[in-house]
Amino acid sequence: MSEQDNSNGKFYKFAAGKGVMNLPNKLTISRVALIPVFILFFYLNFTAHYFVALGVFAIAGITDALDGYIARKYKLVTNLGKFLDPIADKVLVLSGFVVFLTVPSIFTANLGDWALIVAGCGVALILAREIIVSGFRMVAASADIVIAADKVGKYKTVTQDICIVVLLIGAGVAELIDHLAVQIVNYVGLALFALSVILTVISGINYIVKNAAVLKQ
Repeated sequence: MSEQDNSNGKFYKFAAGKGVMNLPNKLTISRVALIPVFILFFYLNFTAHYFVALGVFAIAGITDALDGYIARKYKLVTNLGKFLDPIADKVLVLSGFVVFLTVPSIFTANLGDWALIVAGCGVALILAREIIVSGFRMVAASADIVIAADKVGKYKTVTQDICIVVLLIGAGVAELIDHLAVQIVNYVGLALFALSVILTVISGINYIVKNAAVLKQ
């Protein structure tokens, strides 16, 4: 056995752990644990607290990439992981958007109160989509039908994550300086938010249309 094969074997044993509590699942659980930490630093009033919240969000995003990669590479996929991973992703993103609504300046960006109302409707659409698709998948699972994630859904997830990062950067910079660049960053974040809402709606419709047969059973 080569040195590389031996190291992979050692990592596999470490990642496998005991039962379903392997390394990927531990990373997923750590992501759930980071959600209240993210919210805490978002609201704590000290210089650059938005950037600290951004760091926590970034770490949570890294665990999302790692747990899936490790689970697939070392064949450590479990039912617990399949259950927890999408929940952790959805709760993390939705937590970000919901707390943004409590700080009007993040969504208004000098556009007026109407922008906050539109943003609230957008967040509601994102929440509704996740509930509907999750329920739809449960119905499909009861009929032994597996619904795979579509490309639009993956684009939606990436866009939402980038949107939260950009809006956090905008909020953090706005606390430190008053410059035109801050507004530009906010506008980019709002554009990404609008795109993520559109992709969310399209993705939700795709799930229902492509798997309409599930509802007929």
